[in-house]
Amino acid sequence: MDSKLYNRTRVKYRIRKKVSGTSQKPRLSVFRSNKEIYCQLIDDINGVTLASASSKGTKSSGNKVSIASEVGKSLASKAKAAGIETVVFDRGGYLYHGRVKSLADGAREGGLIF
Repeated sequence: MDSKLYNRTRVKYRIRKKVSGTSQKPRLSVFRSNKEIYCQLIDDINGVTLASASSKGTKSSGNKVSIASEVGKSLASKAKAAGIETVVFDRGGYLYHGRVKSLADGAREGGLIF
C-alpha cells in the first residue's frame, strides 16, 4: 500500500492534527486535481464553509500555475467581503510547490494574512 494517494492521506492527517480553523481565523483548505484546483475557508468548530473558489469558475487562460494564482486572489476577495483577514493554511498533503504555492501567493497578494 505504498501508493501516492495513501502517502498523501497520511501526510494530510498529520497536518490536520495540528491545523484547525475558527470563525475568526478559518482554515484555508486546498484540493488539487489533475485539471482543476479548489480552495475553501472552513470554520472547523461549527463545521461551516465560509467562502470557496475554484478554477472551474474562472474564465482565465494560461497555464495551471497562473490560474491557481487567480483562484487565490478570488478567494481573498471573497474573504475580505466576509470580513476575514487572517487564515491558517492547510496544504492538504500536497507539497508546497507549484500550483499550491501559487494559490497561497495569490491569496497573500489579495490581502489574506498567514
